Amino acid sequence: MKFVIKHESGSRLRIHACVGRMTLSQADIFEYYLKNTDSVMDVTVYDRTCDVVIFFTGGRDGVIKALSSISFESAEKAVSLPRHSARAVEREFEDRLFFTVALRLAKRFLLPAPLRAVITAVKAVKYAARGVKELLRGRITVPVLDAAAISVSVLRGDFSTASSVMFLLNIGDILDEWTHKKAVNDLAQTMSLGVEKVWKRGGGADILTDVKDIRRDDVIVVRTGGLIPLDGTVAGGEATVNQASLTGESEPVLKKEGGVVYAGTAVDEGELLIRVTSVSGSGRYDRIVRMIEESEKLKSSAEARSAHIADSLVPYSLFGTAAVWLITRNAVKALAVLMVDFSCALKLSMPIAVLSAMKECRQKNITVKGGKALEAAAEAETVVFDKTGTLTEAIPTVKEIYTFGDESGDECLRLAACLEEHFPHSIASAVVGAAKKRGLRHDEHHAKVEYVVAHGIASSVDGVRCVIGSHHFVFEDEGCVIPEDKRELFDSIPGEYSQLYLAVGGRLAAVICIEDPVRPDAAEVIRRLHRAGVVRTVMMTGDSERTAASVAARVGVDEYHSEVLPDDKAEFIRKEHEAGRKVMMIGDGVNDSPALSEADCGIAVSSGAEIAREAADVTINGGGISGAAVLRETANALAERINRNYRVIMSFNFGLITLGVLGIISPPTAALAHNISTLLLSLSSMKKLLK
Repeated sequence: MKFVIKHESGSRLRIHACVGRMTLSQADIFEYYLKNTDSVMDVTVYDRTCDVVIFFTGGRDGVIKALSSISFESAEKAVSLPRHSARAVEREFEDRLFFTVALRLAKRFLLPAPLRAVITAVKAVKYAARGVKELLRGRITVPVLDAAAISVSVLRGDFSTASSVMFLLNIGDILDEWTHKKAVNDLAQTMSLGVEKVWKRGGGADILTDVKDIRRDDVIVVRTGGLIPLDGTVAGGEATVNQASLTGESEPVLKKEGGVVYAGTAVDEGELLIRVTSVSGSGRYDRIVRMIEESEKLKSSAEARSAHIADSLVPYSLFGTAAVWLITRNAVKALAVLMVDFSCALKLSMPIAVLSAMKECRQKNITVKGGKALEAAAEAETVVFDKTGTLTEAIPTVKEIYTFGDESGDECLRLAACLEEHFPHSIASAVVGAAKKRGLRHDEHHAKVEYVVAHGIASSVDGVRCVIGSHHFVFEDEGCVIPEDKRELFDSIPGEYSQLYLAVGGRLAAVICIEDPVRPDAAEVIRRLHRAGVVRTVMMTGDSERTAASVAARVGVDEYHSEVLPDDKAEFIRKEHEAGRKVMMIGDGVNDSPALSEADCGIAVSSGAEIAREAADVTINGGGISGAAVLRETANALAERINRNYRVIMSFNFGLITLGVLGIISPPTAALAHNISTLLLSLSSMKKLLK
């Protein structure tokens, strides 16, 4: 494929693809392919013009090299595209809006007035029927007011005003549906599977296998914290499964042999052998969409409140219309009250404001699962941080290994990696990575492994019990001992490292010191959160007191708690709720999922465990946690915009009603001013919240 460079400035490149036309699918392929290129930071593809804007780091050579070898056929094989394109959703509603406006203009300028009047009268029947239906149900809501305004205008022969009101209502319905579809699509894509490899049971051993190579009737193993990648039945084992992403159930469900499990649900605790029944994860996206559509998860109370206010004002508008007519006996003045309702502006501006905020977050690599999460982020007074993988780097490294028995450091690391490779945690990844770096093979020769959340792992080798984990787990729960002649060595281990203890046969075999450097943006994120109105920042970790104190001092949290369990984090958040405070929780591990679920706004770091992302309301993609501060700042700005919209809508429309009642402006003028103000307010709600 050939390209022409249209413009170049610093780290920004605008190119034109020399193709006749670009389909939505090809635009997605192009975008995902370029985003997977090392030097590319961000890509925007304009399929209509076949232009591409690329932001890159370093020199442009890497981008040019990627472009020189690209074709739609080769790129499609290299990337994994989502089943349901967000671009297609955007295009559908963009086209609907365009054709709605174009049709309106065409009718206005091309059709004669009598024909326009007939079309308006026919369309008005639909709105009148809605209003009558609401009245028959005993409800006086916005459709009643819309029906009254449109019907009175038609009866008075003011077809232009009636047509304008119906046009704005139609635009509002399209934008409201767009907001909902966009949110549902973003959430469903967020919940889509990111699992590339899975443990396949075969020949008495577990083999790490690409998901795409799994076939029907294969048996796969999913352990604590893992995401179930395919639909299947339980062939062995027992575990509790978090099915909230599909069914909305708040409590994990116990699964035993013979039970059915679904793609995308997460193993909360335990281990399952799953016989695959569908290699496509059949219908997962559609099941998610149904669950979301049936819930109120997406809609913030601000959006719900705007609809409620619009409905609650209807009786007053109708009463005002009747009162003005009774007092003045002037139908024109009475109609001025009816022509200026509050519902159009409320129905348009609130969903647009929320949609724009979610889109702005998405552009900053923050995926938000609905308006409720944004609202909770703005109202949170307390922010709770996990330490490992959150305030500290997501890729800790093994710094030192102290041995306490006959085995060498490499042998201890080999055994530790053999046990740790089954479980999703940054510390486990550090151990496995260190073994790989040293070229240590760690073929499985142990019995079944048992994972104790936030504590450690237990198994046996040649009938000898092996445990690896925290100080509390190894020495208190398991009762392991330190060899007497090694006590001095044990006491001399530096306290600034996270320590992983390996014991064999009840005796300490090794202490693996993990260097867990603080994220470079952690301290600045906490300062920004305080500036954005957060009252209290808290770090909670299962690490030792010395390690926790060291990290807390460096990042500047208000308080910290060391050697805590997952339930301790969730319990802390419950106590904050009892004190009347809303909480934002940021974490990445299996042990954070209970707290993420308990928090008003749970934020997961994308590099963490699948179950954490499932439980969270927000996911920060990419490196760093600065997204937490950006989310808070965006949520604050959204709250300010919504409050401003309320004030503008109420004051401006009340002013129009007053002018109409006083006879200063006519009903058509009032309706026109009302419609123009509604459109301007909606356009204003689409502006970026943050500079």
